[in-house]
Amino acid sequence: MVTSPGLDRNIRLLETADAARHIARICFKTGPPTHTGVELEWTVHDAADPALPVDRERLLAALGRHSPVTIDDSSPAAPLRHGSAVTVEPGGQLEISTPPRPSITALIEATDADIAQVTGLLRAAGLALGRTGIDPFRAPRPVVDTPRYRAMRCVFDRRGTAGRTMMYSTAGLQVCLDAGEPDRVAARWAAAHAVGPPLLAAFATAGRHAGRRTGWASARMAAWLAIDPARTRPVWSPARPDADPVAAWTAYALAAPLLCLRDDAADWTPPPGVTFGDWLAGALPRPPTTDDLDYHLSTLFPVVRPRGYLEIRYLDAQPGPDWRLPLAVLAALFADPGTVTRAASVAAPVADRWDAAARHGLADPPLARAAAGLLDLALAALPRLDLPAQLHDETTRALLRRLAATERGPR
Repeated sequence: MVTSPGLDRNIRLLETADAARHIARICFKTGPPTHTGVELEWTVHDAADPALPVDRERLLAALGRHSPVTIDDSSPAAPLRHGSAVTVEPGGQLEISTPPRPSITALIEATDADIAQVTGLLRAAGLALGRTGIDPFRAPRPVVDTPRYRAMRCVFDRRGTAGRTMMYSTAGLQVCLDAGEPDRVAARWAAAHAVGPPLLAAFATAGRHAGRRTGWASARMAAWLAIDPARTRPVWSPARPDADPVAAWTAYALAAPLLCLRDDAADWTPPPGVTFGDWLAGALPRPPTTDDLDYHLSTLFPVVRPRGYLEIRYLDAQPGPDWRLPLAVLAALFADPGTVTRAASVAAPVADRWDAAARHGLADPPLARAAAGLLDLALAALPRLDLPAQLHDETTRALLRRLAATERGPR
């Protein structure tokens, strides 16, 4: 990802134009698309009985010096050997976030090594990583308690139980791609959204939750979509395919209600319905700062989130080494402008079918056709990733199996 020097995070924002300039500066950093990163999240289970709860103390004992400060405020929060940061989510899910790498091979090798390290730490404590996008064994249960998480729960509870399911039971796979050169950002932004429903369908793993079938191919995505459309609906829409990404994201961010209002007290719950735009207009006692805006942006969870790069958030966690497959597909589809254009075209008929993808997966014929077309494109573009021969062959065989699965579905 393209990075930039540190910014002053405490500048007061006195009007909408100030916020818009800040968002444009930090959220879409342009340049040659050379780096890729991943964020991998898993539920964590007792290795002998995966239905048993796993508490904070057990995670802390397993992770030791790699524990995040959310479970031990005195921890050094040391990264794993190849640089991945470790976090623990509200329900005890474990996540590793890799540094961006200039090649997919380097990213896979480093990530595999860090997964092996954290798996070993957990194994020594009698714990194991989950294999699906939602906890198949346990009902939602809080494990990590912070002012942020308490405020999130309070706000989400106003709309039902989906927020707790998301916070305590779901696990995703995020792929991070450079936004690209200035004249290509809009096309990459649109394509990242358009390919989402068919790729969600192709890689859905979250059909079983808390001991029962859910009726969804991805109950993880179902939970996200049910939380609050103002912060989880897609920013891009095929109804407005040419909308400027920066303007669209700015409007989305300013219209979203506050999720947390940080202060020195333990309760960060914001007043109901107050948006960041309202805060700019004087709805709260003090004006917001750039730091407040950055924090607000971290509480927005659309399927593609601009963070200087494009954070693709719609994929379920995958079993074992299968996390490499959606990474390889997205990296191949975004390897050159021509493939980006073709991928967007293949996905166009289903670009808005998020609910159908979450509910039916590849049982939906239009989604299955689009998924097959995207996997075909990715297989054709795979040589552009310059993978070592063995990894290339393994990835090709695995993607061919996925392609066969799309073709077995109803047509």
